[in-house]
Amino acid sequence: MSFLLRLVLPDRPGALGAVASALGTVGADILSVDVIERSPGSAVDDFVVELPSDRLPDSLITAAATVHGVQVESIRAYAGQIDPHRELELLEALARDPQASLAVLADGAARIFRAGWALVLAPPTTPDGAGRVLARGGAAPEIDELAVPWWPPRPARQLDAGETWAPADWHRLDTELAVSPLGDAALLVGRPALRWLASELVRLQHLAAIAATVSARPVGEPAPGAYSG
Repeated sequence: MSFLLRLVLPDRPGALGAVASALGTVGADILSVDVIERSPGSAVDDFVVELPSDRLPDSLITAAATVHGVQVESIRAYAGQIDPHRELELLEALARDPQASLAVLADGAARIFRAGWALVLAPPTTPDGAGRVLARGGAAPEIDELAVPWWPPRPARQLDAGETWAPADWHRLDTELAVSPLGDAALLVGRPALRWLASELVRLQHLAAIAATVSARPVGEPAPGAYSG
C-alpha cells in the first residue's frame, strides 16, 4: 500500500539520505520525493512510499522520527498517481484541448497538489449568491453550486471547511481547502488532512493565472452581471 508522508527535515547535508535509510529499515520503498517548501534551517518534503502489507503505517512514523531533527507532520494513504503531474504537462494538455480546458484544469490541479478533488466555480451574480460549478476534477463532490461568502477568491488562500457555507462532510473528513482566482472564476481545491503551505498557494495562483489565458471560456474577462466583491 502507498502512503504520502510529509516530513519537516533539518536543512543539513545528509538529512534526506538519513531519512531514506531509516524508511528502508522498515521495508518502505520510496517512490517519489518532492521538496515542497524551504525556509531557513528546514525543508518540508513529501515522500510517496510503498509499504509491505505486513507493516503498519505507524512504522513509517517511528522510522522517520529516529533521524535527529526530523518532524512527521502528516501521513495518509495515497492512491493517486505516483509520478507527479507537473504544471508544464498540465498546461500543454490545456492547450491541446481548450474546449475541455476547465475540466482538464480541475483534474490536473487535484493531481499536482495531491488533493482529493478540485472545483471551478463561476462568480456569484449577487453579493449573497452562490457560485455555479463549471467543472470538477478528482473525486469532486457532485454539487451544482456552492455558497461563496468568501468571494472574491483573490488572493489565493486557505478556507475553513468548518464554516457554515461548506458541506458538513468536508469538515468531518478533515478537508483542507485552498482557493485561487481563475480569471473571473475561482479554483477551489480540497485535500484530506494535509495543510496548505504558503509556497503551495503561490504555485496554485500562478498555475491558475496561466491556465486562465488558455481556457476556452473567457474566464479572464468579467462575466456579465457577476459580483466581484
